[in-house]
Amino acid sequence: MRPIVGITACSETIAGVDSQCVGDKYTRSIAVAADCVPVLIPALGVELDLRSLLKRLDGVLVTGSDTGVHPRHYGGDASRQTPDGLDPSRDATTLPLLRMAVETGVPVLAICRGHQELNVALGGTLHQFVHEVPDHRDHREDMSVPKKERYEPVHTVHFAPNGFLATLLGCEYIEVNSLHWQGIDRLAPLLVADAWADDGLIEATRLTDAPGFGVSVQWHPEWRAEENPHSLALFRAFAKACQQRAADGRCWASSA
Repeated sequence: MRPIVGITACSETIAGVDSQCVGDKYTRSIAVAADCVPVLIPALGVELDLRSLLKRLDGVLVTGSDTGVHPRHYGGDASRQTPDGLDPSRDATTLPLLRMAVETGVPVLAICRGHQELNVALGGTLHQFVHEVPDHRDHREDMSVPKKERYEPVHTVHFAPNGFLATLLGCEYIEVNSLHWQGIDRLAPLLVADAWADDGLIEATRLTDAPGFGVSVQWHPEWRAEENPHSLALFRAFAKACQQRAADGRCWASSA
């Protein structure tokens, strides 16, 4: 039996219909690169029984999104929003979901908005607009090119010596894509930085003193993950943790 991985959805209105949305690149990366079974986690907030859900999952992939985390969750300026707005239903789902997953040892891989959400969920803060921070580069996607071209590598990230990614990938740095407005400011206490951009922005984190696998990246490894050896290695490491949880029979569930 392949591990079951929950993938966080966004709340969107499409053609006037309220919808739950997950990009195909996320479901494909879990099904193909990680060889796990993807299931959608709807952004329903308090209407979703997160604890019961986590007892049935072997891992959680927290996706990217065009929307930003609401500033009230990290002390930002609530009068300003990212260009594509906010998704309070997603915030109300992913932030408690992440805290419960970390607490109970459910493996977590968090990408882009998910990278930021993990930090906020555990008590960290964000730069609301990274390009306005002195000495920081503009990390936003190039809107002048087709969407697919925006996922091409545009800058370097350097790994922490002997850190998780350096050890996993066997190198000191890689080239990554960049499609985000916000980024980590103050790091949450349970996280350590595992990679940085040249401007000092934290591009990857990992959990410390937690019972399960927890890694976040600011870039998008899910984009054609099966074609990129670095992305493939990351998804396989996540899958290995999910497989271990499945093999252990989710032994914590009866006491959670």
